[in-house]
Amino acid sequence: MGSQDEQTDGTGRRALLGAAVFGAGGAVLGLSGTARAAGSAGHGHGGGLKSLPVPTIIGHRGASGYRPEHTFGSYQLALDLGADIVEAGDLVPTRDGHIVCRHEPEIGGTTDVADHKEFADRKKTKLLDGVSTTGWFTEDFTLAELKTLRAIERIPANRPHNTLYDGRWEIPTFEEVLKWQDEQTRKRGKQVWIYPETKHPTYFRKLGLGLEERVAKLLHKHGKDKRNSPVILQSFEPTSIQRLNKLVDNPLVVLLSAANTRPWDFVETGDPRTVADLITPKGLREIAGYAQGIGPTLDLVITKKADGSLDKETTLVADAHKVGLILHPYTMRNENPFLPLEYRKGTDADAYGDAFGAFKRYFATGIDGVFTDNADTGVLARADFANG
Repeated sequence: MGSQDEQTDGTGRRALLGAAVFGAGGAVLGLSGTARAAGSAGHGHGGGLKSLPVPTIIGHRGASGYRPEHTFGSYQLALDLGADIVEAGDLVPTRDGHIVCRHEPEIGGTTDVADHKEFADRKKTKLLDGVSTTGWFTEDFTLAELKTLRAIERIPANRPHNTLYDGRWEIPTFEEVLKWQDEQTRKRGKQVWIYPETKHPTYFRKLGLGLEERVAKLLHKHGKDKRNSPVILQSFEPTSIQRLNKLVDNPLVVLLSAANTRPWDFVETGDPRTVADLITPKGLREIAGYAQGIGPTLDLVITKKADGSLDKETTLVADAHKVGLILHPYTMRNENPFLPLEYRKGTDADAYGDAFGAFKRYFATGIDGVFTDNADTGVLARADFANG
């Protein structure tokens, strides 16, 4: 890390980058959803984020509607189904300092670790961001040990068909993902984008396993730490994004949970602000000083009533666009329990509802893209939306 002057200059460059990439964008981003979709449904000219279609379809943990998440099977299928970006992956460290892709550091629900008797004594109860969590944690395993495990479906009640693929793929490392990205770019003849997330960075920094420096080192090693590099970095902890802002020039996105929640780094440092404070015009202006986008939960774009049906569209899209921030909300899924009430069909937990109707409603708000477990549904919904 450089001197204080260099860090300040870096933040200034980041702010200018945001203005350059998205601010002229005030007019572009202010267009109606239909106009933006129709005008941007294919890859544009030039590099960087401006080359991506709008609304952008982001494969959430790959194609996790069809394959166990954060596996090369899931990542590969997301590309095959038309995803513009693949969220590869959620980044957590191993005991020996490697970075791997898992939804959470607790891997009991996403791997077959419980079947490995040799690791029975690794099961522990820990306090993870204030929540008592029992299971097996990546930071208690070496990379070699994790490579003996295989991925399994995380939510089999909603995705019983995905269990067919349990045990087929191992846990990928972030470095393997970076190499895979290059390989897929060559094979497909177009740039493949990824969208990794630093998971629980404050928790891991306390363990001496700081994520940001390790991620930055790998990006630098592979020449992917530049302004136009096809790697967008995201985190639920604003200070993690601020730290990355001083280490790399990649596009950066602050993830935002429910309005009444507090980012864990705020809890740890005594910052009293909630997500509701971060999505005010003042809060968004602050974010725009070190990041290029936000990833809000869909409920921050359109609120829900107590029964789970959609209620009111908020001003978040317009407010974010005013300060040059893009919005990539999360997460669209096809199954009934994950859809707003009015788009559900029947009551089966694994049955599909009217996902196309839900996509259309959210696209109409003017969002710049969306995370989805079903990239093919998202791509078709975007085409429908562009065609009116």
